[in-house]
Amino acid sequence: MCKVLNISRKTYYKYRNTIDKDYQSYLEIKEVFEEGYETYGYRRIKKALELKTGIIMNHKKILRIMKKYDLKVKYIRVFRRKPMTYSVKENVKPNLLNKNFKAEKCNQKWSTDITFLQHKNKTAYLSCIIDLYTKKIISYKISYKATNSLVTGTLNEAIKKCLNPQGIIIHSDQGYQYTSYEYKRICESNGILISMSRKATPEDNAPIESFFANLKRETLYSYDIKSLKHYINIVKNWIEFYNTNRVSLNHSRGYKLCVY
Repeated sequence: MCKVLNISRKTYYKYRNTIDKDYQSYLEIKEVFEEGYETYGYRRIKKALELKTGIIMNHKKILRIMKKYDLKVKYIRVFRRKPMTYSVKENVKPNLLNKNFKAEKCNQKWSTDITFLQHKNKTAYLSCIIDLYTKKIISYKISYKATNSLVTGTLNEAIKKCLNPQGIIIHSDQGYQYTSYEYKRICESNGILISMSRKATPEDNAPIESFFANLKRETLYSYDIKSLKHYINIVKNWIEFYNTNRVSLNHSRGYKLCVY
């Protein structure tokens, strides 16, 4: 063993019965790390320890122990590809949010978009609506086609969960699904105000873009994905995890409760 570890016999016997002072902290960190699907860095682990166990641990100590025990966040870089869309120009609406993503209450501002879910040569589409107050997903739909019904189905589900949609601002890009007459009619009939990003300006809809980026990083990096259907199930489980257990570095997020 000494030969394999490249240490002397003297060193081996000196430390053989020594208790690692970091071990208990490592177990506490590891538990939170695994609960977070191995996607938490040291900052998020620090907050998770405080919220879930009441343990206050210095972030430098957490980082040191993670390095010591080789707890690595395994992200892959995901490039988001958008389909070519042709919007109905007369249904394009102005940008009411103008990058003001702060909301004062539930169901005041919603952000929505569609993204790809891809495995090998097969593709599905995920449509989501996020509440900018709680930063939680109100509703989502997954389909193998990026049709108008994918978007309107997501919208209708969100409206059903909302006690009074009157006056809500829903923000999207100018994709053809969001400039369709059906989408416009649903919003108008429920008193929902439509807001849209400028063309080719994803930062105008940063909250949903950020959500999709996190989702893809934290679902694609290490799973042994067997099929597109398997990946879709992983995504569904992750959204549930995101809405209920995932620790946010935004300190106020966890305390903003709404009923959907």
